[in-house]
Amino acid sequence: MSNNAGNHHPAGPPAFEFGDPTPNAVGRNALVSHEGCVVELEGRSADRLMWYGEDLLSVRMPAGTRVVYPNPTIAGLKDRDAAIRYAIDHPEQMEPLSALLRPGMKVTIAIDDISLPLPKMKRPDIRESILTIVLKLLAEKGVEDFHIIVATSYHRRMTAAEIRHAVGNQIFSKFYPDRLYNHDGDDPDGMVDLGTTEIGERVRISRRAAESDLLIYANINLVPMDGGSKSVSVGLCDYATLQAHHTPQTILASDSYFDHTRSAMNHSCDRIMEVINRNLKVFHIETVLNNRMFEPAMAFFTKNEDHWTGVDRTMFEATRRGLGMLPRAAKRKVLFAIPAPYQMIAVHAGATLPTHAKTLAYCYAQYCTPLEGQSDVVVYGIPFISPYNVNSVLNPILVQVMALGYFHNMYRGMPVVKKNGVLIITHPLYNEFDPLHHPSYIEFFNRILPETRDSMELQRKYEEQFAQDSDYIRMYRTGHAYHGVHPFYMWYWGENGRAHTGKVIVVGAESSRAARIMGWETAQNMKDALDMAQSHVGRKPSITMMHFAPILMADVQGSPESI
Repeated sequence: MSNNAGNHHPAGPPAFEFGDPTPNAVGRNALVSHEGCVVELEGRSADRLMWYGEDLLSVRMPAGTRVVYPNPTIAGLKDRDAAIRYAIDHPEQMEPLSALLRPGMKVTIAIDDISLPLPKMKRPDIRESILTIVLKLLAEKGVEDFHIIVATSYHRRMTAAEIRHAVGNQIFSKFYPDRLYNHDGDDPDGMVDLGTTEIGERVRISRRAAESDLLIYANINLVPMDGGSKSVSVGLCDYATLQAHHTPQTILASDSYFDHTRSAMNHSCDRIMEVINRNLKVFHIETVLNNRMFEPAMAFFTKNEDHWTGVDRTMFEATRRGLGMLPRAAKRKVLFAIPAPYQMIAVHAGATLPTHAKTLAYCYAQYCTPLEGQSDVVVYGIPFISPYNVNSVLNPILVQVMALGYFHNMYRGMPVVKKNGVLIITHPLYNEFDPLHHPSYIEFFNRILPETRDSMELQRKYEEQFAQDSDYIRMYRTGHAYHGVHPFYMWYWGENGRAHTGKVIVVGAESSRAARIMGWETAQNMKDALDMAQSHVGRKPSITMMHFAPILMADVQGSPESI
């Protein structure tokens, strides 16, 4: 059994006013109840489900533990295509897309890469839906000179099969690879300098995009950090522009990079986008997905375990046992192959900031759960997937990204864990890297990180060396490798979590060396980890479990506390 731990008004700026549903947005239907999203466990409460990499655990948590569950799923729009058409015909602070098109003009369409959504969505992917509608409109308006660029920034190039899944068979077959291709941030002839911001941030983007009469960006918003100014200013940029905000200083200055009002990264992207908008007409098409990550048969992933039915328990045990019987590589193949039945809840189009403001309102409505006060200890399981290992290995650096980066930052108001508190995660933390996707990570983790974990020193001594390494550049440009500098960004991504948290304990780590290199401690089981946390806190600790996945964020109320 468990008790409802209360329902409070969210922290942060005033709530967006959701009106009547429109063809392109669900309106006030996005205002789902938070009842039952925060519960306090009792002595007889059931064990809790936790991700453990590619496996599932059933974990006993002590009475008094507060568990935060995802919000109820916002029902999707019934007609996706009609919603997209309505949005581009009724844009925010711009003319309708049809009015911007003319024969003989040069158009570039940019789309999000494989990091969105997670996991991949059932076909048709939203990118296919948007492209189908936009390409038909271009044809009707006599626009023949258009290219479609996958906005990878310094992520790995998507494979042909991955692009086909995103854009659909027809578009892929007709335009790949001549007019449908991955961005190349290191193409010496493919980038152009647009100037600097008022504080000196360099603005460099794809030459094809910059020299177009119109740039259309088709976005998928899964979390509040996606979209807006970041789409173009990061997705189509190069190293010089990434140096403005992919830094430990920027991450330290972000009091949650999922809260756009307090994210130094978001502020930097906005400044850069101002320069881009002065040089180029950009028409954004932004979509918001709900949190329907699992099919109804897998509802146990999102439910309070005390409310599981017999079917839920059977499905959980069957899933856990089935995964447990497979080799790790086979588990990954199975898990990555399962698409999510996401639905679109909103689509808006037009100018950068007004379009994104509406996008964010729906993102926060789906993910943010009110939470009263911080805890001494925060617990969560790390799953098999992140934005940076699709169809690959979640190596130790990426486990760190999920633990101290993404999951730590999924709050507004203040972190769920108190300053100098304890983070406990469950993950096998195997010392395994993918040499195809993450070659520079191997050197970074085994040669550089053992020397120092200090991000400022890493940035000063080694970042540029990795960024300019000719072998890593070649693997990024011609293979499917993340850029040589990418592991530095991933280490920086955890900087504010590292600075805030007093101790990280990994339950079930297979590699004590991997934990030691990152400055973490290990425990064989949750009981031992909680005992270690109690020693750190100096008393019986308060505990909050964040029940990922699906994605959830906490609107934390109260006053910040420290241990």
